[in-house]
Amino acid sequence: MEVLQWLRSKGLLSPLVFGGGTMLRLCHEMPRYSLDMDFCFYKEVEYDSFYHQLENLISQEYDVTDMQNKFYSILVEIRKRAGMPKLKIEIRKSLAAGGTTEEKIAFSPHFATQVLVRGFTLNQMCKNKVSALLDRVEIRDAFDLEFLARRGVDLDLSQQDKKKIIERLHGFTKRDFSVKLGSVLLSEVRDYYNQQEFTFLEEKLTFDKWST
Repeated sequence: MEVLQWLRSKGLLSPLVFGGGTMLRLCHEMPRYSLDMDFCFYKEVEYDSFYHQLENLISQEYDVTDMQNKFYSILVEIRKRAGMPKLKIEIRKSLAAGGTTEEKIAFSPHFATQVLVRGFTLNQMCKNKVSALLDRVEIRDAFDLEFLARRGVDLDLSQQDKKKIIERLHGFTKRDFSVKLGSVLLSEVRDYYNQQEFTFLEEKLTFDKWST
């Protein structure tokens, strides 16, 4: 939240779209933690100029442990001071498609100020999470997809994609749930996922088969 507020105060948020699990956490109260912040661009900018502006400003406020202007993205790793946790920021050098973003309020019970951001719509986040789950098979992507389904987002997928996702869900082990996922979940939902796993999401994906 502090970094979001800082980015906004410097005018650096205006061309950006906030996405990923951290956006879902801060804007929609998703019950898992994340130490990464993911963005892409909402407005066309000169990427090198944006990079140098960010580089000059952020080094005045934070301890920058890594900063790279890559071909496809801008990567920044910062911490408030030595010994504190690091935060990774990735800004993809791509423009969000029209109609896929909206204004949102980022907030936290641990931070006094709310921050106005532009983020992906939940429907677009669902598409992003489906692509991520099929591509990199991370259990946190399956959790995020189930969260979106619980929020009422329509899983408008082909039967082939539904089958692939169910195969991914069946591939996660007990250790994946207890360690990889459990370590980033809020305590109030950790036991549920250790016991029930992704039963809700699987039912959503198979509903059309047994409802007719």
